[in-house]
Amino acid sequence: MSKVTSATSGCRLAASWLVGVGMLVATTAHGQTVTVDSIPGTLVRFELVHVPGGAVRLPGQTDSVAVKSFWVGRTEVLWDAYDAFTLSRKPSPRYSPAGADAVAGPSKPYGNPDYGFGHRGFPVISVTRAAAEAFCAWLSAVTGKRYRLPTDAEWQRAADLAATASPPVPIDEFAWHAGNANGTTRPGGSRGADRLGTSDLFGNVAEWVTTGDGQLVVRGGSWRDPIEQVGPASRRKQQSSWNERDPQIPKSNWWLSDGPFVGFRIVREP
Repeated sequence: MSKVTSATSGCRLAASWLVGVGMLVATTAHGQTVTVDSIPGTLVRFELVHVPGGAVRLPGQTDSVAVKSFWVGRTEVLWDAYDAFTLSRKPSPRYSPAGADAVAGPSKPYGNPDYGFGHRGFPVISVTRAAAEAFCAWLSAVTGKRYRLPTDAEWQRAADLAATASPPVPIDEFAWHAGNANGTTRPGGSRGADRLGTSDLFGNVAEWVTTGDGQLVVRGGSWRDPIEQVGPASRRKQQSSWNERDPQIPKSNWWLSDGPFVGFRIVREP
């Protein structure tokens, strides 16, 4: 073991890093457990926060759902990681979510997918859920670990813990929204950490989740939403307007031509 001090998760680490087989684990001053993973063959490293299991209730539902513990990305997936994916895969415009080629590379986007907001260190935007799932499949293949999108209930569990504080902390202190983002995405983690130890779970970009009925749903709100629409209850289904300018028939399975507010966060199974 070696003693380290870092600003990880917006808190200074108060414990030693435990070096295991391809794993670094630390406990922050606020008690969150953080691990660092990396993409082989690149300089890309990313942090995940441990989320303990528990019961959650999704917006609009009366019954609770039990969620097992899992690891969730400290930030939304950044272009740094997504670029490693796109550069390592041969583009395949024929990719389909149900196809066998689950780790094909994205086809050429219509327009500039990052909208000129920022690239290195900024969250991925303009991606479909199928593209986010393909990234997770590729990341799992190259690391040997199991990554995927969070389920709707898992995202809710993380959100409930992130928003819990005594005394309550105004969401404005750790969320980018229409009132403070100045009309653009912001670098991942630049607003600070919430109570769970994650950053940008609320605001910055809305995040894809998986649902039991297959609906295309994003959670958390984004930089373009008013503060009242950003937070643990924010849940929105994909609209046709998110891909309105795409001239392709059928529309791209990879890119949302009008979705600069849509990104994703990953989950790693224990």
